[in-house]
Amino acid sequence: MSSSQPFIPSSPLSPAAGHPRKSRFTFKQLSQLALSSTTNPLRVIAHIDLDAFYAQCEGVRLGIAEDQPLAVQQWQGLIAINYPARKYGLTRHITITEAKRLCPNLIMQHVATWKEGDAKWAYHEDAFAQIATHKVSLDPYRLESRRILACIKDVLPPSPVQRVEKASVDEVFLDLSAQIHSILLERYPELNGPAPYDDPTECLPRPPTTALDWNTDALVDLDNNETEDDDPDWDDITMLIGSEIVRSVRAAIRERLKYTCSAGIARNKMIAKLGSAHKKPNQQTIVRNRAVQQFMGSFRFTKIRNLGGKLGEDVVSKFGTEQVQELLNVSLGQLKSKLGDDTGSWVYEIIRGEDTNEVNSRTQIKSMLSAKSFRPTINSYDQAVKWLRIFVADIFARLVEEGILENKRRPKTVNLHHRQGGQMRSRQAPIPSGRPIDENVLFNIAENLLGQVIVDGRAWPCANLQLSVGGFEEGPTGNRGIGGFLVRGDEAKAVKHSLRDSDGHASDHGDCRPDKRPKTEQGAIQRFLSRQGASHGESDEDMSANHSDPDPMKGSSSPPPVQRPDDDEQHNVPQQSRMGDFAGSNAAESIPLQKATDVVERIASNTYICKDCNTALPSDTKGEHEDWHFAKSIAATEKPTGSGGTTSASRVRAKDPKKFASSRTNATPTQRRMEKGQSRLAFG
Repeated sequence: MSSSQPFIPSSPLSPAAGHPRKSRFTFKQLSQLALSSTTNPLRVIAHIDLDAFYAQCEGVRLGIAEDQPLAVQQWQGLIAINYPARKYGLTRHITITEAKRLCPNLIMQHVATWKEGDAKWAYHEDAFAQIATHKVSLDPYRLESRRILACIKDVLPPSPVQRVEKASVDEVFLDLSAQIHSILLERYPELNGPAPYDDPTECLPRPPTTALDWNTDALVDLDNNETEDDDPDWDDITMLIGSEIVRSVRAAIRERLKYTCSAGIARNKMIAKLGSAHKKPNQQTIVRNRAVQQFMGSFRFTKIRNLGGKLGEDVVSKFGTEQVQELLNVSLGQLKSKLGDDTGSWVYEIIRGEDTNEVNSRTQIKSMLSAKSFRPTINSYDQAVKWLRIFVADIFARLVEEGILENKRRPKTVNLHHRQGGQMRSRQAPIPSGRPIDENVLFNIAENLLGQVIVDGRAWPCANLQLSVGGFEEGPTGNRGIGGFLVRGDEAKAVKHSLRDSDGHASDHGDCRPDKRPKTEQGAIQRFLSRQGASHGESDEDMSANHSDPDPMKGSSSPPPVQRPDDDEQHNVPQQSRMGDFAGSNAAESIPLQKATDVVERIASNTYICKDCNTALPSDTKGEHEDWHFAKSIAATEKPTGSGGTTSASRVRAKDPKKFASSRTNATPTQRRMEKGQSRLAFG
């Protein structure tokens, strides 16, 4: 039976009747914000860029007023100009004379230099005229950069919330996502609750705020289809919190260290970097998600990182434009067909502001370089050695800052690059790992590498010389020296006394010995090999490891390794750098100085190359080393690996049949051990 009364809903259904509005973002995306996910739409990245950094460093060091025009000079050129000087039209490409004409009250400060023969860099008044005997030092700027980085880390919460990447000497990236997540939960308690129906894909409630105060930040205009009248969503809230954090970081740098910096805040590294250069100096720019297309469309894509150079030229030639706004009209298929699948897809994403590169918190350096271009060129070994000493002092000072004295980090290789005319030659050598690194160690390696270049010939005149260290590794942690296992003084006396009874004899418990280890057979050959292994530099631990190995093919089938000082560790090191080439090479030109000859002779003399194992050994150990190989061949004949494998004796026989036959002939019948399937014949 139907009712004549119309149906009236129990609750209103229209949005105007009171239904809560939903955000575009989900509870899952909110939780991923705490993990700094690179694909999270709520992600916030900041890029901090110091304003005219070198010029600021000199201005702070000299106590110059901030409105005073100042430029940093290197020889006869300008490498940094502060913003007051830029108002006069000064750029880094003009001459010193032109700069003085445009700005008569300009202060020009030359960079610090290493003077030939000095042990440390310094500021020299006449450095601009001493290009032949001075070398530029950027250490003052590196030191200030470390202070700024330490200040930034001090303001931010500790790891793992803190994510800081040092991009260069004057640039830093910050991933603020995890810190913003914790602030969001504090300010908006409604976000703490579980998702409706325990479904993380449910949308968040809309923010209760309808107007945001961006303070003095520079806001990029919204896209054409967006208006400021639209209520903010959670991505706007995260950007606002990020801007507050960056403002506090910039204020701390200003207050503590007297430096100004600009910043960009956006959803990824690429847009944040473009944003930091949008308004300078001493400002920060916010690029909201709703403004990305408007912001990116205003650029030439050749200004975007990795889109300059050959790739940028290729895009311009194939599409006839370098404006992002025009390239946005090109389809993905067209980009792929002309640039290739991978490159086309990447360009398609990047011009639309998509970038998933993470902020890498590992800011440790990977290599250190010290170099000098010679004008005029140098023409003698003595001149080159003087510059090597400066390079070593420069590099070692930076190694100390990296913690080499505390064994925190140390490099593994030294590289020397030498340019003569249009030819660049490189030599490399390992740094000994069993001893501390100091200036003498580095200098001796560098001097030997220079000797190798000289022996190769055509070393003079030299136009450029470079020395670098690389292959950094972390130092061991938790190790104890031998002193940590010893007792001294009164403690040692107490231990000794406890082992004595009242009559002065060893106590009963002193006679308790652990169970004896079973005696293993060890013939004369094995004892000889043990002594040989020790004489070749094996430690006690290495020898015991070899003896306890049940497999005779492990640890004893090859002679103990001997470390050569110039073994190649990188595939790109020319073969001429090996010691064997030193021994037999004929220099293309004579070495003019006795010092250079001494270096080469020190490397090549008294060297014997074993024909069996290609090991370099002192000449006086030749006989002993050959006896070692002979004993190994005999030992191999007495240790068959089984019916299914090839014995080491067969390898010895194939390698040197005469030596093998000799060893078999000299062995008595009682010494020969019968193999499986053999029988002894009775003669006479």
